[in-house]
Amino acid sequence: MTEVSQRAREENVSLVRFLYADHGGIIRGKAAAAARLAERIESGIGHTRAMMAMSMMDELQPVEGMGPIGEVRIKPDPNTFVTLPYAFGAAAMLADQVNPDGTPWDGCARTFLKQAIADLAAEGYELQASFEPEFTLGRREGAELIPVDESLCYSATGFHLAHDYIIDLVAALNKQGLEVEHYYPELGHGQQEVPVRHATALRAADNHVLLRETVRAVAIRQGLWASFAPKPLPDQAGNGAHLHASLWAGGSNAFIDPSGQFGMSRLGYRFLAGVLAHLPGLVALTCGSVNSYRRLAPSMWAGAFGCWGPDNREAAVRLCSPIGAAGSVNLELKPSDSTGNPYLALGGFIYAGIDGIRRSLDPGEPLLVDPATLSSSERRRLSVVRLPASLSEALDALEADSLLMSALGPLRSTAYLAVKRSEAAHFAEKDAAYECFHHWMKF
Repeated sequence: MTEVSQRAREENVSLVRFLYADHGGIIRGKAAAAARLAERIESGIGHTRAMMAMSMMDELQPVEGMGPIGEVRIKPDPNTFVTLPYAFGAAAMLADQVNPDGTPWDGCARTFLKQAIADLAAEGYELQASFEPEFTLGRREGAELIPVDESLCYSATGFHLAHDYIIDLVAALNKQGLEVEHYYPELGHGQQEVPVRHATALRAADNHVLLRETVRAVAIRQGLWASFAPKPLPDQAGNGAHLHASLWAGGSNAFIDPSGQFGMSRLGYRFLAGVLAHLPGLVALTCGSVNSYRRLAPSMWAGAFGCWGPDNREAAVRLCSPIGAAGSVNLELKPSDSTGNPYLALGGFIYAGIDGIRRSLDPGEPLLVDPATLSSSERRRLSVVRLPASLSEALDALEADSLLMSALGPLRSTAYLAVKRSEAAHFAEKDAAYECFHHWMKF
C-alpha cells in the first residue's frame, strides 16, 4: 500500500479507478482520491450488491442477495496498479468484491477465477494463458459505426490506414506492462488484432480488462470508436478473443511430450477432453452475449462445432503447432469473445480441464477437415456436435452442466443466468440493427 501510494504521488495521480467486470461483461468501477489511497486500498470502496445483477442494459434482475439491501466492498489488488497513459492524472487497479468483513464474496467473478487457480494448483499445475482480441476501429456517426478502412486481410493498406492509432495503442499498452507480441489488420473492415504476451491465469484476465479499456480510451482520444462486439457490423467478420492456454509444472510446459501425438502429452489430451466435454455450457461464459452467436456460426473461423484438430481453425479447440526447437504446445479455444467476463470464462475453462484430468477423459480422434463440410451423418459418426446457436441455448446447456454450476456456486450461477436470460429476452424483441448498435456501443 505504501509503495502504491508513493507511486501515485510521484506520477501526479489524482484518482485511482478500482475496476471489475460484471456478469453482463461490462467493465465497471469506482475511483478513489489519491490523497486517501492507502486507506481505500485497506478498506475498499462501498458498493451495492445489486450491481452484479445488472444487465448490459442497466436493468436490475431479481436475484436474492443482490438487491438494494446489503453492501460489498470494491477492494483493489495493489499488485495490479498502473498509471493510465491515456488519462492524465488517473491510475487503475483491478479489484475483488468482498464482504464488509473482508472475506470473499460469493458473487465476485475475480474470486471465482482465484478459486479455479487454487483448485488447479492442488492438482500440481499452473495455467499460462492469453486472450487474443480482435476489435473494430471506426468513427461513430449517430447509430452507425463507420470502419476506418475497407482494406483486405493482413494488407499493407490496412497497416497504413490505422498506423497512427496503433502506434499510440502499443505505446499505451507497453507502459502498463502489457507486452504486445503482434499486430495485424484483420479480415473485417476496420478490424484490428493486438495480442499481448501470455501470463499466469489471473494476470491474463486482468490484462484483458486493461487492454479493453486502453483500446477504447485511445480511440476516443483520437476521435475514433473501438468496439469488441462480436458482430458490430453484421456483414463483416466477427471479433473473437481466442483463448490460448497451457499447463505448467516445475517451470516446464506440461503439455509438451515430443513422443506424443502432435507433440502433446497425455495430460494435455485429458485437459482438452474436459474442455470439449463441457464446451456447450462453457460457451455461455466465453461467448457471453446475444451478439456472440452471430459470430459463432459454421465457416466463420469461430469454432462452431465441438471438436479439436491440429491447426484446424474451424474446430472449437485448435492444437497449435509447436514453435521453435524446444516446442511450445498450447491449446486455442476459438469460441471465445470479449463480451464474456474474462474471469468467469477462464475459471470455467480451468474447471472443465480439471474434470478431464481427474476423469482421465479422451478427446477422441482429431478432425483434419472443416466440420461444416461433413454431412450430418458423418458428424454424428465422429461425435462432432454443433455448439449452441444462441445465447439461450448456451444458457440451457450451462444450467444442465452440474460441474460448471457447482463450481460457480449458487449465488454466482443464479445471478449469471438471470442477467443473461434477461438480455436474451430483451434482444429477442428487437431487430439486428438495434442489437448490433447496443453491442458495439457497450463493448
